[in-house]
Amino acid sequence: MASLSDRLISLQREKKVLKKDIANAAGVSIMGYYRYERGTRLPTSDTLIKIADFYNVSTDYLLGRSDNPARLQ
Repeated sequence: MASLSDRLISLQREKKVLKKDIANAAGVSIMGYYRYERGTRLPTSDTLIKIADFYNVSTDYLLGRSDNPARLQ
């Protein structure tokens, strides 16, 4: 399964959004978000939820625990 960094890079390309917009939505610096993409840092659970909300995907999808991006309601 894909890693968090793989999913973040893939979603950013697919949605055609800027790192600064994702970072702002997640409440982190651009460098902080860049580190998540590089795999050198992991987001807190609160930040992970904010990123999942931004992309409208599940946290399990971001973490590579599922290949289904759908969020449970």
